[in-house]
This record gives sequence, structure tokens and C-alpha cells, in this order.
Amino acid sequence: MNKIETDVLIIGAGSGGLSVAAGASQMGAKVVLLEGHKMGGDCLNFGCVPSKALIATGKAAYGQQHAAQYGVADAPGDVDYAAAKDHVADVIAQIAPVDSQERFEGFGVHVIREYGRFISENEVQAGDAVIKARRIVIATGSSPLVPPIPGLEDVPYETNETLFDLRDKPEHLLIIGGGPIGMEMAQAHVRMGCKVTVIEGEKALGKDDPELAEVVLQTVRDEGVVIEEDALAAQVSGTAGAIKVEAKDGRVFKGSHLLMAVGRKSNTDKLDLEKARIKPSKTGIKVDDQLRTTNKKVYAIGDVAGGLQFTHVAGYHAGVIIRSMLFGLPSKAKTSHIPWATYTDPELAQVGLTEAQAKKKHGPALEVVRFHYNHNDRAIAERKTKGLIKVMVVKGRPVGASIVGYQAGELINLWALALANRMKMGQIAAMVAPYPTIGEINKRAAGAYFGPRLFESALVKRVVGFVQRYIP
Repeated sequence: MNKIETDVLIIGAGSGGLSVAAGASQMGAKVVLLEGHKMGGDCLNFGCVPSKALIATGKAAYGQQHAAQYGVADAPGDVDYAAAKDHVADVIAQIAPVDSQERFEGFGVHVIREYGRFISENEVQAGDAVIKARRIVIATGSSPLVPPIPGLEDVPYETNETLFDLRDKPEHLLIIGGGPIGMEMAQAHVRMGCKVTVIEGEKALGKDDPELAEVVLQTVRDEGVVIEEDALAAQVSGTAGAIKVEAKDGRVFKGSHLLMAVGRKSNTDKLDLEKARIKPSKTGIKVDDQLRTTNKKVYAIGDVAGGLQFTHVAGYHAGVIIRSMLFGLPSKAKTSHIPWATYTDPELAQVGLTEAQAKKKHGPALEVVRFHYNHNDRAIAERKTKGLIKVMVVKGRPVGASIVGYQAGELINLWALALANRMKMGQIAAMVAPYPTIGEINKRAAGAYFGPRLFESALVKRVVGFVQRYIP
């Protein structure tokens, strides 16, 4: 048995684990990194990267089919599905070196390509190695949740871990789950020439502002996706190419392929947590606000910590624990400033409180300002006028922003900055945005907040009148 001692042991080489490994090793800590599957984790290999690459294929096809509005002849936009998957694989391959074993070994990280499991409070076994560490970071991420629907075990189905290896274009893709993953893949596939039916047990995009979510859902419906809500899957049957999903209320949906997109589950099964006195939670591993587990030598970050499951959250968590682990400084994780985006067309993005959440928390102190894309000159020039921004403001400070429309995932960055730094609307209004840009939408939203205060104020008008009459 090979025995290793280290300062920091990281279990999992996804976004969070790699961020900790890079930071800790370059700042002088001795680091061991374990990965039993693929470097880069879910985001690089099965999630964010391949899904956005496939969405790009769908956008290209859709753009050819709807070019006449720009004075260019429409074209069929036929998609070679296997070639599209080659495009996805090439995108992954271009990014992979950034997450590679070789790169991290170049930082001085000792990379072991094995799964790790606890054998004591500060020891982990990985293959024939036993690693004893002063601090341990669990960054094992999450996997597709496959619910125990009767019959599913006998029917072929895809998850995000298998979908991007599929080479033959589905004739009719059934998607169980109408969240961000389900809706992104639904639109991408209908644009690539597939029939698509989304089967959602409650409301599609139910975690987002319903007014803004409806803009996305109606667009996706208009493009040909059938969205069946309040359709809880109760039975699955059939064989490859002929699959049937029956809902609890008796509705029946038939298709050639099935994609499960109902959520994620934290990867804890291989860890033997009890041997390290680490308590699980309902959604992953129990952590405090410093991301420490019930074993104070062990941290859990990213999806496995059981909170918001986004790649950028794992990266944020890495920064939080590096401050604590390496420098002994107090550092707490917050969620109020964490944005997220759904990369449909139009995009849907959120940071902080939604309108409903803000009303519940702040009551009559809340002001909601709105600005529509169809008043933005660049959006008009690009024919991207569908959408709006809503900013929730309390006593001059934004407490949340919701955006649906072109580049919403980019626009939300400014509001994430504002919430993280407790900025005021006046600071947003003071920004000068180049003309014409989509980014002007953010400044115009701030203008919508101050407009009534300036243009409808009797006091302002009296001051202006006085200056004009008496000040030379």
C-alpha cells in the first residue's frame, strides 16, 4: 500500500475541485487530486460545454431557415446529426487541455486517477494509495437523477451523460422534465429537425419568474415543441424506436427516443462518509456556512454540497474555502448574489430575488422597474426585440433582476456585480454604455427607476423653473 501525506486532498476533478487544486498548489500547498472518471467532470464532458455546442448547431440551422428578415434568402438548414456531434466532441477537445491531468501536474498537483473513499477521519483510499491530509475537499459533483418510474428499467433512455454520444438523429424525442436542461435540449433538437415532446410533472421552467418563463415557453412552442405540463410520468414502456410514456392522468405520449431530464443527485455513494464522521443531507452533504462538513477537517463544495447546482457556484465555493483553508481567515458562502441562466433562445436569466420573492420579503417597500427589448435600438437592428428586464429595487438598491431576451445571460452579469457589492441604482445609471449595444438595456432599466423621480416630480419642476427665471 502506497502511503501519501499532503496538506490538501481533493476528491473530484470537476469545476470546483480543479479550482481548489490550481489555487492551493500555486500558493504553496501540497495538493493531491483524485479523479476516478474524466478530468473536467460533468460540465466539460456531459453538461455545460456539450449542451451549449449543440445549442449552437440548432441556432445555426434556425438562422438559415429564418434569414429572409435580414434580406438573405431562407435555406433549408438541414442538419447532419452525426456531424453535429462531431462539432460537440471537437469543442470538448479544444477545452479539455485546460482541465487536463498534465496541466495540473504542471502546477505541482499529484493527480491520482482513482475514486476515493474515506477509511478514517483524515484518510482516504484511492486504488492502492492511502492519502492522509490536513484538509480534505469533497468535490464529487452530481449525476442525472433517474426516478423509479415503473417500466423505465426495461426501456432504453438517454441522460445528459449519454445524449451527446448519440449519433442517429431522433425522429421524435420525448423529454421527461421541463427544467433548464429539458427546455434547452428540446429547442436544440426541434431546430435540428426532430419532433419533440416535453413531459413535465408540474410547470415548465417553474423556478423562474413565470411572466418571463412564459416568453421562452411560448417561443419554444411556436417552433414546434409540444410542452405537456402537469403530466407526472407514471409508466414507461416500449423498445428502442417505439417508446411510450403514460402520465398519471392517463395522457399517453409516444416517441422514438427518451431523455430523462428531471434533475440531479449528489455523488456520495462511493465515499463511505460515515467512516469520516460526515453526515449527509437530503440533497447531498450537510455543510455549514463556511462549507465545512460535520468533520471540520473536511469541506464539501459544488453540487455535492446540496445547494445551487451550477458550475459557477462550484468555482465560487472554491474561492470561499481557499481563503479559509490556506489563510485561516473567516469566509462564508452566500447565495443572494448568485446568478443563473437558461440558454434557450431567448435566454432566461436571474440573480437575487424574483418579483414574487421580493414582494413576499419586502412588501410595499418594493419597486419593480421594467424595460422592454423593443425599445433598444441594437435589438431592433438585430431583429431580437422579444424580451424584457425586471429589476426589483428596495430603498434605491437592487435586490434582484430577471431578464428574458437576447444575451440575457450576458446582461445578468452587471446585476450580479451590483448585488455582490450592494451597489445602488444611481451607480448603474451613472454607467455610460456604448451605443448601440444590447447592454444599454441595463442602463435604461436604471433610467426607468429614476425617470418618474425626475420627470414627474413637482419639486424638480419648481427648481428648474426657479433656475431658469433667476439664475443668469
